[in-house]
Amino acid sequence: MNNYRILVVDDEEDLCEILKFNLEIEGYDVDTANSAEEALKLDLTKYNLLLLDVMMGEISGFKMARMLKKNPETVNIPIIFITAKDTENDTITGFNLGADDYISKPFSLREVQARVKAVLRRTSANGAEEKPQLLQYQGLSINIEKKKVCIDTQEVALTKKEFEILLLLMQNKGRVFSREDILSKVWQDEVYVLDRTIDVNITRLRKKIGAYGKYIVTRLGYGYCFEAD
Repeated sequence: MNNYRILVVDDEEDLCEILKFNLEIEGYDVDTANSAEEALKLDLTKYNLLLLDVMMGEISGFKMARMLKKNPETVNIPIIFITAKDTENDTITGFNLGADDYISKPFSLREVQARVKAVLRRTSANGAEEKPQLLQYQGLSINIEKKKVCIDTQEVALTKKEFEILLLLMQNKGRVFSREDILSKVWQDEVYVLDRTIDVNITRLRKKIGAYGKYIVTRLGYGYCFEAD
């Protein structure tokens, strides 16, 4: 057995079950979802790999991938597209969205198993080097996996949005994010969010992290950044 968790997202229930059965034989822990909408309700950060069908309902596999790549919590989750669309343009679109592989239907189960194994081997090796689970600046630390923020080992109670804003800024120290940038990355597909909502969350976040609040700097007319000394 291995510790890899895989999510299969496809609107063909029978195909989901076939893939689940055959990947579980290989020792993977596999969940399924029959639409992108259903998948997006899950905690996707717990998965090591997503298998996404391109042709699904209102939210296609391509659209879901775009959403995941905008979110700092899900940007590094490997994606394999599984689809009947096998034109060159579709394949290029998939890879441009950050896909790790692209499998065209009909496919053999042995091919899927081999490609899954190859992607997990490659991304796990990269992840061990490239994806730190702890961000730290002086006494302020973020445990990305546990979604915890601490100041000198004392946990700070943040809302989900406050946590995501702080994570975004600390992962990109010195980079200025406009309100529009923060909206697209933190609020994503929420239909109507006022600019004032972002300002209020930033103000609350500064207060909660005390002396470190001064490092969240406002660039008038541009946006916000985490400016380390």
